[in-house]
Amino acid sequence: MPQQEMYILPALETEPDFEALYLGVRGLEQRIYTDEQLRQLPQIAPSHVHYKEWQIRKRSSERLVTYLAKKKKPLAILEIGCGNGWLAAKLAGIKEAHIFALDVNEVELEQAKRVFKKSNLQFFEGDFSDQYFVGLKFDVIVFAAAIQYFSPLQNTLAEMLQYLAEDGEIHLIDTNFYTQQTVEGAKRGTHDYYQKLGYPQLAAHYFHHRLDELAGLNYKVLVNPNSLKNRLLKDSPFYWVKINKSVA
Repeated sequence: MPQQEMYILPALETEPDFEALYLGVRGLEQRIYTDEQLRQLPQIAPSHVHYKEWQIRKRSSERLVTYLAKKKKPLAILEIGCGNGWLAAKLAGIKEAHIFALDVNEVELEQAKRVFKKSNLQFFEGDFSDQYFVGLKFDVIVFAAAIQYFSPLQNTLAEMLQYLAEDGEIHLIDTNFYTQQTVEGAKRGTHDYYQKLGYPQLAAHYFHHRLDELAGLNYKVLVNPNSLKNRLLKDSPFYWVKINKSVA
């Protein structure tokens, strides 16, 4: 794993077209938060339009933090697609953890840097690539409500596995996975949704991954929204998948 000093990583250029589309939709969806609201996330006023969603995100983030804290060892954690940084800030509360948070969204990253100032938390603007991560190894890589913006899925995960320590893990949380029977309907729904918002171009950046695309990887489903227990408890509509570097 990386040594305990904080690394200084070079910034990469963002994708302004995607960022403009993304921020436009975020605004229409009422997902742009004030600094004070951001400090409190995932807690938010019950009157907020996304209150129920944040209750789900609260449970999933607490599960992840608890799971990682139980390792009781120094952890180098990379969050890809960190957005406004609220989850990265929660991860920074894990004892002896160093958090590296990456996103292409300059606007939300600047807010994250302003709001969350922690000695073991760094935010970086850009996308991942070989030159960006050369020489670095992470104990944990997290995609939280973000893997849908990356494709092909297997190529993305294969690349990220290269940057894991030998006993490292990738965690996909707050994520939808589809079946052969449901994926086409989901694609149409996404296209219609963005069309209605006036941003049909964003549908091309949103990918609908199937669980069977993980075949060949050493993965485990830690939360299955379709399980009987989950449906009875109405716990989460999203998957939590852990992928180990070691071969199954």
